[in-house]
Amino acid sequence: MKKLPSIYSELESDVIDKIFKNNFDKLSPHFFKLMSEWTIGGYNLFKDLDKYTILIYLINKQFEFYRRNNLNITYDNFYKNKPLEIEKINLIKISIDLEIPKENVRRKIIELEKKGIIKKKGKKIIIDRSNYISTQPINTLKNLSNLLSIFSKILKGEKIIKNELTQAEINNLIKQNFSFCWYQFYKFLFPYCLRWKNHFGDLEFFSILATIVLNSRTQIDKKLKGIESYVEEWRSTMIKHKIRGINAMSISEITGIPRPTVVRKLKILVKKKYISYDKNKLINIDLSKKNFEEMAKIQDLNINSFNVFTKRTFNQINVS
Repeated sequence: MKKLPSIYSELESDVIDKIFKNNFDKLSPHFFKLMSEWTIGGYNLFKDLDKYTILIYLINKQFEFYRRNNLNITYDNFYKNKPLEIEKINLIKISIDLEIPKENVRRKIIELEKKGIIKKKGKKIIIDRSNYISTQPINTLKNLSNLLSIFSKILKGEKIIKNELTQAEINNLIKQNFSFCWYQFYKFLFPYCLRWKNHFGDLEFFSILATIVLNSRTQIDKKLKGIESYVEEWRSTMIKHKIRGINAMSISEITGIPRPTVVRKLKILVKKKYISYDKNKLINIDLSKKNFEEMAKIQDLNINSFNVFTKRTFNQINVS
């Protein structure tokens, strides 16, 4: 008989929050990679992040159904050769939830229908496997498993858990508990995207800036003592640290966004004091105080949301 898990093996929110913030220098590169590559992957599928977000919003209805009925569906079973049936589309609800104008939602759904990605069958919506499998989170799952593995290593180092979990172990555990874990991931993901979209106006701006941040980030070698929330010192140090910048062509190649669009949006980011060009015409982060403070608030909210995801997911795979 399998030994029952102890109540003491459950991680509490305050522990996760403290670990994440005080080890932000170690975790942040992997967190930024996770979210940046998710954004890039979503954009490259349709060259339209709103359209991609609408599609995964519809797919998430299936995860919500599993959650309501306390069903656990594995990764392999979810992506088996069968269509995905979804309740009828409510344009107003999609518009409200994703903060996309209703007519834009209607137009993008029609475009998804024309491409054969979604089909209407009476009041039901059918997403054929060959189409929804394009959203299969292979790279996202790999990046997420890597991040949670590093997180577990820190937990072991702090003597909060006895054994760390490898990336492969976490990957397999998430796959075994896929419907639960991905429901939690989407609960984090949609608000995350909306916060950045509301700040910048669209997610292409965010994708471009995130690529510049990834290029500019630095690891802090010596952890300063006596700082309650190390993430604040990390932010300040990263912004002040000057390294070789990146050019528009590289940003275009990394994000998949056409170079003319990248150039146009970079000009706006310069004007709004997010970035600047150096003497070699390379781009680096150069935030005004106002932008720094506003983005820090959004980042804090996103970190808190991710910590909720981490708590629920890590407890599910570590305790079950």
